[in-house]
Amino acid sequence: MKQKQFILNNGLQFAWAVAVFATGGSLYLSEVMEYAPCELCWFQRIFMYPLVFILGVASVKKDFKVYRYVLPLAMVGGCISIYHYLVQKTAFFKEHSTTCGIVPCDIDYLDWFGVITIPMLALIAFIIITVVMLLVRKASKNA
Repeated sequence: MKQKQFILNNGLQFAWAVAVFATGGSLYLSEVMEYAPCELCWFQRIFMYPLVFILGVASVKKDFKVYRYVLPLAMVGGCISIYHYLVQKTAFFKEHSTTCGIVPCDIDYLDWFGVITIPMLALIAFIIITVVMLLVRKASKNA
C-alpha cells in the first residue's frame, strides 16, 4: 500500500525530471559542447522533447492515465536508441546502415569506458521513463 501511494505521489514528477534532464543534456551537448547531432539523434530528440511537456502537465494535473501517451513515445525512442547504439558499437550494423546525413551516425562524441555513449544515455532515460510509467499504470489501476 505504501509503495503504491509513493509511486502515485512521485512517479509522474520523477519521470518528468528524467525527461527534463535528458532534454537539457542533449541541448547542452549540441549547443554548449557544439556536438552536431546526427539524424538518429534528432529522431531520439523528437521522441524525448515532447515528454517534458506531456509529463509536466500530467504531474500538475495528477493525470495517471498519461501513460497512454508516454509509453509509445518512450518505447519507440528507446528502440531508436538501441539501433543507434548498435550502429556505433557493432561492425555489422555500421556496415549495413544507410548514410545518416551530414553528421555520421557512427561517430562517438562521448565514449565513457568504451560503453556509455550519447545513444546509451538516451536509452537509459527512455527505459527509466518506461518503467516508471508501467509502475504508475499498475498503481493507478489498483487504486
